[in-house]
Amino acid sequence: MSHLEKAYAADIKIRAQDIPPKDPKGIAITVQEFDRDGVVYEKAGVKVTAFEVDHGPAAKPAYGYRIEHEGRSAVLSGDTTYNENVVKYATGCDLLVHEVACAKPELMGDAHFQRIMSHHTIPSMAGKVFARAKPKMAVYTHFILRSTAQVPAPSLDEVMAQTRETYGGPVELGEDLMSFEIGEEITIQKYRVPSRSAHEC
Repeated sequence: MSHLEKAYAADIKIRAQDIPPKDPKGIAITVQEFDRDGVVYEKAGVKVTAFEVDHGPAAKPAYGYRIEHEGRSAVLSGDTTYNENVVKYATGCDLLVHEVACAKPELMGDAHFQRIMSHHTIPSMAGKVFARAKPKMAVYTHFILRSTAQVPAPSLDEVMAQTRETYGGPVELGEDLMSFEIGEEITIQKYRVPSRSAHEC
């Protein structure tokens, strides 16, 4: 985080010279370290529990999070392979947001692609997580769809077809700025770019 502050030092300096000047406390970074499963935040009825996941030997530790408020819960898998901790912490949640990685079979003989895929979750395995955890709604995020100049990336339809090999419940393909309202039902809001008239362009 200290290096991130250094990376943005020029921008911070410029904003400090605005009129009125920006309060430097507005960009202050507060870091709270943790190194085991457990509650990492609890305030005003919101509880966040971190749990370790498996993003491969070079990325340890890696964590997912369960967020709870007023009897509702959302779980973020983080980057991970199929992992029992995701199943444990997501069981019975309202919303499970999970990463997914997919590549055409032609690429899987290549060591480079094998390595990438070995620390992510393929659709059929994510489907097994969903089937065991039984969230009200599962959502894919962080799509790792591998390709080469000769072999195209798998389509989202292929991702869903592979998911359906192991899971028959509700699942959505995440999109930028998509939002979810969690109540008795889960309402999905998709962002639509407002149309412009010719004189606005």
